[in-house]
Amino acid sequence: PTTQTRIDLGFALGDMKPTGKLIDTGGFAKKDRITHRIPITSLAEIDDEVKHWLKVAYDRDTK
Repeated sequence: PTTQTRIDLGFALGDMKPTGKLIDTGGFAKKDRITHRIPITSLAEIDDEVKHWLKVAYDRDTK
C-alpha cells in the first residue's frame, strides 16, 4: 500500500510478465483491473522505465 513516504503507481497490464521496477500485484489472478505497480519514493525515480510502463498502460487502455 501507499505510505507517507511512497506512492504506488498502479497499472492495468493484464497478464504481462513484470520486469525491472514493475511488480506483479496478483491482480490478474484476482480479476482486478490493476495488475502491476511501481513504488515511487522520489521524483528522481520517475525515469525512462517508469515512463515506458505509463505509455504501455495508456496504449493498452486506449485500444
